[in-house]
Amino acid sequence: MSSVQINGDQGGHTRSATVPPGTLVFTAGAAPIDADGQTVHPGDVSKQAAQCMVNLSAAVEEAGASLDDVVKVTVFVAENLQADLSVAWDVVTEAFGDHKPAGSLLGVTVLAYDDQLVEIEAVAVVPA
Repeated sequence: MSSVQINGDQGGHTRSATVPPGTLVFTAGAAPIDADGQTVHPGDVSKQAAQCMVNLSAAVEEAGASLDDVVKVTVFVAENLQADLSVAWDVVTEAFGDHKPAGSLLGVTVLAYDDQLVEIEAVAVVPA
């Protein structure tokens, strides 16, 4: 994946990504739910973001990809404080390590599950 900085040095926050041909994988939003379908860590943005990344990783792996194959990530945070968005973003960028997919970070009013504060969706490419 090649990437281009488009809004100055934002530590990977705003980039475009170009990938060689392959199979595109579009995930639904990964929620902070456990194997029983229960929302975990109510009220904790950081821990919910971490669970979302675990669930997102499992989803892309099922499709034959890994987090290193993610080219676009969108993080939704249902909180009023901009600082909470940054907390979620820090967890996401840590999970990706040196890999920097294009990303968007959005504050939203409400998400699908009771007590849910974070949801993460992605687009990955399984190389041809």
